[in-house]
Amino acid sequence: MAVGVFNTAVIPQDLAKKSFSAMITRLMPNGSAPLFGLTALLKEETAYQIEHGFYSKTMLFPSMQLTAIAAIGDTVFNVASTTNILPGMLIRADTTNENILVTGIVSPTQVAVQRGIGSVAQAAIASTTNLWMVGNAYEESSLRPQSLIIVPQRVTNYTQIFRNTWAVSETTRATMLIAGDTAVAESKQDCAAFHAVDIEKSFFFGQRFFGTRNGQPFHTMDGVINSVTQNVPGNISTLAGTTNYTQLEAALDPVFNQVTDPKSIGERILFCGGFARRVMHQIFRLNGTYFIEDGQTSWGLQFDSFKIPRGRFTIIEHPLFNAYGQASTWAKMAVALDLSTFNSAYMTGRKTVNKEFNMDGGAAQDNGVDAVGGTLTSELTCLVKNPAADAILYNFTAGIAG
Repeated sequence: MAVGVFNTAVIPQDLAKKSFSAMITRLMPNGSAPLFGLTALLKEETAYQIEHGFYSKTMLFPSMQLTAIAAIGDTVFNVASTTNILPGMLIRADTTNENILVTGIVSPTQVAVQRGIGSVAQAAIASTTNLWMVGNAYEESSLRPQSLIIVPQRVTNYTQIFRNTWAVSETTRATMLIAGDTAVAESKQDCAAFHAVDIEKSFFFGQRFFGTRNGQPFHTMDGVINSVTQNVPGNISTLAGTTNYTQLEAALDPVFNQVTDPKSIGERILFCGGFARRVMHQIFRLNGTYFIEDGQTSWGLQFDSFKIPRGRFTIIEHPLFNAYGQASTWAKMAVALDLSTFNSAYMTGRKTVNKEFNMDGGAAQDNGVDAVGGTLTSELTCLVKNPAADAILYNFTAGIAG
């Protein structure tokens, strides 16, 4: 009991109305839109126009590859490219372990060097050998070196307008039901579920488009699958008729080539269909040294988890992937997603707006229709900020030992 003015400080936890995505998280954690629900736990972003974008920067690791043999004593190397190479860099021959100092850039395909910088003596270096940059070194009182710049890459996506309507005739509204909620409540719940599922589908399967429809601008957004397909096709794997642990690890391993959170171990969510989940459990059972465990979040989301040498995966069976049966392509696929680099951005004032008609006893709306209803409208876009940290696996068929 509290004495005085009732204010927000005394509102019990979870009593206050939440955002639409937060309600999906709380009320339907294992429903058809778990990814949309999880966005409620992420930092919210705002889209200020229909084209929403961000800039992405990837750390540079300069290297070169020889295009001709470098004999003992050679001080000019022929290489495929000198991009991102500066005088003063130390490079290391991958085959001989000789450290070499770059002294000048002769041309876009030639570099001047000083040999034998270190304890490893000069040796002939074969063509196609990789030369990795291992630091830099300058003499005392040296001049200021040139700067190396990471050029940001602009990534954009379009917002997409989602609309779903519920409607009940006034006669149905007045009809008393023997079980369940009222007809209005049932229709509202169905509409909310359809709205969340439609957004969820676009998060995965959306494809960017801008055009016109009925004389008005019409735009759709890229989802996770298309973002990976367009930017890192090497992270897409179509599995063979049988898959062992080694092959599964190889398909998932590339997602950890990108460090997205230097403060914690790499972790990805693996959304999958029911058939794919059974195949993965079969793989783990037949390779008994690899441990899989089940778990549950504080709000009831069910999951399995397993580890490979470079990171951890949380498996969530996605009901949407099972929608068309266990023989479908979706049921046999899995999408590895780095949640720390995924988000959604809503247009200002367009975060799941509910507009109802004929519900408050006012003047009839919608041309005097003898019914009540409402429409949910959301305008948002999907942000996949690091597609290289994600992966798509198709065609889970059968697991074998190995």
